Amino acid sequence: MSRELPPLNALRAFEAAARLQSVSQAAEELSVTHGAVSRQIRALEEQLGMALFVKDGRGVKLTDAGVRLRDAAFDAFERLRSTCADLRRQGEDAPFVLACPGSLLARWFIPRLDRLNRELPELRLQLSASEGELDPRRPGVDATLCFASPPWPADLQVYELAAERIGPVFSPRHARAAELARAPASVLLGEALLHTVSRPQAWPQWATRQGLGAAPLQLGQGFEHLYYLLEAAMAGLGVAIAPQQLVADDLTAGRLLAPWGFTATGGRLALWVPGRRGDRRAERLAQWLGRELGG
Repeated sequence: MSRELPPLNALRAFEAAARLQSVSQAAEELSVTHGAVSRQIRALEEQLGMALFVKDGRGVKLTDAGVRLRDAAFDAFERLRSTCADLRRQGEDAPFVLACPGSLLARWFIPRLDRLNRELPELRLQLSASEGELDPRRPGVDATLCFASPPWPADLQVYELAAERIGPVFSPRHARAAELARAPASVLLGEALLHTVSRPQAWPQWATRQGLGAAPLQLGQGFEHLYYLLEAAMAGLGVAIAPQQLVADDLTAGRLLAPWGFTATGGRLALWVPGRRGDRRAERLAQWLGRELGG
């Protein structure tokens, strides 16, 4: 059996057309004509001895063979794209791209950024903030810093940095700050609690671990992101709940109070790195983060 590959241009044209489900869009992506893509696909079909597309109304659809080849071609080209992007980024002058949630970036990372740049100048760190679902495998990112819970994916190298601990916080500007500071945690069952829509389980999780039960909780104003939630708490608008690391500086400065302490969630603040070799920058960053977090 021949192990010779079909022409890569034909495979590339087929992969684009199959992925986009359109010969026209494939031609636009590849900056060639519609006819050029069609000829490459026909040549590929002739070499393989089978149809990859069939007519479907005014368009086309993949045959079973086409689906198999599409999946294999997509994986192969995606790995090539990702590897080439990694090699470009790992050049001598390439920055190290770190993705993390915007709230973690604003409240913990940026206050320490000057020290990191002084202590790890060779890193040339570039930060990428997001409040959505973070994908540590996406092209263009060297590592991702976020809170998550094990088990960890087998295809990622994960550096566990610190246990996640969450707790209620409020500002001295709160109208009942003095009363709340002296009261037991059960006083919060009568409060309209500030919360985030991105993590609705935070308050119930904390209340359950405190032995209070989640059912009596009263949720008040909601916010899309944790950053806005904590800004509201510091403005004295109510009691919020947050990871200890994100409010540590505010507690030290007296901008927030946490009289009931913090409770472990089972999650971890961790640095996620795609499983590749030859780049020690992630290891050095993980060591620095661990020292900063006291771990």
